[in-house]
Amino acid sequence: MTQNIAALIDHTLLKQDATKTQIEKLCEEAKQYNFASVCVNPSWVKLSASLLKNSPAKVCTVIGFPLGATTSEVKAFETTNAIDNGAEEIDMVINVGALKDEDYDYVQKDIEAVVNAAKGKAIVKVILETCLLTDEQIIKASELSKTAGADFVKTSTGFSTGGATVSAVKIMRETVGPDLGVKASGGVRSLEDLEAMVDAGATRIGASSGIEIVNGLESKSDY
Repeated sequence: MTQNIAALIDHTLLKQDATKTQIEKLCEEAKQYNFASVCVNPSWVKLSASLLKNSPAKVCTVIGFPLGATTSEVKAFETTNAIDNGAEEIDMVINVGALKDEDYDYVQKDIEAVVNAAKGKAIVKVILETCLLTDEQIIKASELSKTAGADFVKTSTGFSTGGATVSAVKIMRETVGPDLGVKASGGVRSLEDLEAMVDAGATRIGASSGIEIVNGLESKSDY
């Protein structure tokens, strides 16, 4: 059971003051617990890839993070650079303002820029930042992500006004259907939280509390 839980978790450290020692520890924990991946900022991708070279745990990184407000060209370059450094999973943030302006063509092309840069080399998860969206906007963003060719939709950066909710995950799952992954991140701190998200349709969990979750403990850490 522990093995199955760990395989759902992206073991995450995205704090701006993360140190090399902390990243090394994160990677060691990923190997020890068999987490799906480590999720780190782009500057730590190369180190993480070298540390996980002989491990099934993958390296996940974030693009346009945490605001999603960089240009599509920059997001595409970040993606290419991250893959060159060893990333196998890409979590990109949508342009939330463009979505709210109903500039859906821009939002789709922004996602496509990352999808095309990653094609055949890494999977793409699209961070919607659901705490800033209405249910209708969550549906639209999920539809655009699917149309753009993404592999996952993801709830949150963990750096905005809220994290994953069961209701948002349900909406995302209902919208994308069975073929795309749904990642719940932000505020998942216990085994109970994880199980609720999985029941709602999540197939991956982003958490800085992965060890506590696997061990059935409650954590006060945020992500």
